[in-house]
Amino acid sequence: MKILLEISFLGTDFCGWQVQPNGRTVQGVMTETSALLFGAPCRLTGCSRTDSGVHALSFYCTAETDREACPVPLDKIPRAYSALLPPDIAVRRAFPAPDGFHPRYSALEKEYVYRVRTAPVPDPFGFSRECFFPSPLFPDGIDRMREAGTALLGRHDFSAFMAAGSKITDPVRTVSFCEVRSDPDGQTLEIDVAADGFLYHMVRIISGTLLEIGRGVRSPDTVAALLRSGARSEAGPTAPACGLYLKRVKYPAGVLPPDKI
Repeated sequence: MKILLEISFLGTDFCGWQVQPNGRTVQGVMTETSALLFGAPCRLTGCSRTDSGVHALSFYCTAETDREACPVPLDKIPRAYSALLPPDIAVRRAFPAPDGFHPRYSALEKEYVYRVRTAPVPDPFGFSRECFFPSPLFPDGIDRMREAGTALLGRHDFSAFMAAGSKITDPVRTVSFCEVRSDPDGQTLEIDVAADGFLYHMVRIISGTLLEIGRGVRSPDTVAALLRSGARSEAGPTAPACGLYLKRVKYPAGVLPPDKI
């Protein structure tokens, strides 16, 4: 039996997705809960290895057991999980997992959003859920960030936006979408990036660099220069994990219902 689950989680109190020996993880909690729900040990495989403190609006994982059939009807699974899971994880939907499907390797594209509060004072209701960035942006800071973001589009070597010491040997990725949005009062903004894959800390380094461009520390042409140089030391800081959300995972047609492709 292999079931595909769409889940959401608040990452504040988790050490990321992947099981660790001395930390609370999403995979660990989901594995224990799935075993209780299905009455058998479960293997949980996720679509991404999120960092400690990173959140997910839409995350996919498979729950697999040696049972031949699921003891709970698919449409009842989300409600059944809700009775067992802690309040910082929710199972939104459940689907049959297609033959040969892997939640990570079958993904065509992932989209992340980075949320920033740029007001002079923090919002206590946004604590651990957004990055507080009190440094004022230039009057045209959002436009400067948008201009810089266009250089990310396409297929590039993103070594400059990869965490130092990362063991990834192929840093080439294709970014299909990069947008910077601000609310009408200019106190919060979102940096939205979609790509066929991401390097370790890639979105957080992009966000840290764009924020420096927005407040005038760097010029918009910095991003293009960084892509050419490949030097992590020349890029901006790694933005805090609390502002990052996995927003969307795209799979081939037929894997998910039409409204979730």
